[in-house]
Amino acid sequence: MKRTGIATRVLAFYVTVYVAILYFPVLLLPVFSFNNSATPKLPLSGFTFKWYESLSTNATMHAAAWNSLVVGASAAVLSTILGICAARAITRYSFRGKGAATGLIMAPLVLPEIIIAISLLVVLLGLGLELSLLTVIVGHLLICVPYSVTVLVSGFEGFDPNMEAASRDLGETGWGTLRRITLPMLMPSIISSLLVTFTISLDEFILAFFLSGTEPTLPVYIWGQLRF
Repeated sequence: MKRTGIATRVLAFYVTVYVAILYFPVLLLPVFSFNNSATPKLPLSGFTFKWYESLSTNATMHAAAWNSLVVGASAAVLSTILGICAARAITRYSFRGKGAATGLIMAPLVLPEIIIAISLLVVLLGLGLELSLLTVIVGHLLICVPYSVTVLVSGFEGFDPNMEAASRDLGETGWGTLRRITLPMLMPSIISSLLVTFTISLDEFILAFFLSGTEPTLPVYIWGQLRF
């Protein structure tokens, strides 16, 4: 019992230190936002709202934030649609090359984003396509689809396919079965997929940096401000 008590205290101390190191810098950000100095440092040099006033009038940053929302929403919806199709094929059908196809879909999870970004940039420039938000969305699809498929595969595995068969046996069309049976049953997984992929896209920097052209997303804009 004594050894267990010591282990519990050590674990509690470790967790406390870990959480402090992880979140303390984040908790400092709101404090520094009221600092009169342009550099984040302690002690604070004065209290001011000027950074928030500057934020409210920064049209370039507003445009970058809007670009991020457009890209994030588009990537989330498109990757979830593709994820539904891929997850259904993976869980409902057996076909030659299924393992290879699944591995190809999941490959972006293990490939460095810098390699994906440079490769995609070379292909797009080789095709003569202009860099824009559309090219950023394409890049984000590559990294969002694997996460969507992972979430939706678990949803399909927990969904009895006999329910779809029963619906068709009762005279429902394939579209009606999808709309009234499949999608409602998968709704928790679909919502999870949308949230996960939107968050990944909103936070993504490397692909957006290489593919955004003259329409930067918010992470790219913030990086530019930090550099210059």
